[in-house]
Amino acid sequence: MTEQKEFSLKARSRGFHLITEEIIRNLPPLPSAGLLHLFIKHTSCALSINENADPDVRQDMEAIYNHIVREREPYYSHVFEGDDDMPAHAKSSLTGVELTIPITGGRLNLGTWQGIYLCEFRNYGGVRRVVATIIS
Repeated sequence: MTEQKEFSLKARSRGFHLITEEIIRNLPPLPSAGLLHLFIKHTSCALSINENADPDVRQDMEAIYNHIVREREPYYSHVFEGDDDMPAHAKSSLTGVELTIPITGGRLNLGTWQGIYLCEFRNYGGVRRVVATIIS
């Protein structure tokens, strides 16, 4: 059986944001076993799973991404939407726009220290749309 729901995440500033609870609040009741597939419908943000306890990890991830993909590089052609736009597209491609998480016992089967991140790569990305597909 497959169920699908589309919902919005609240707007956030640039950075790596722990959104596990916001995702769970927007889901219908989960089956006893299955898969949750999440897809974010944007090209300047991403979804990831990473450390959910120490907020320093989120700050470090932001610093790492900004070091790898810098703003205002002279070789960028796509520049009319702001200094953060082209780097946001590159970071989104590097990270990915989808996740698949096992469902066990009616809950997301994440590791002890794992959380779902919204990786917001724009300074003001706005509301983000997510499609959740539950397969049981």
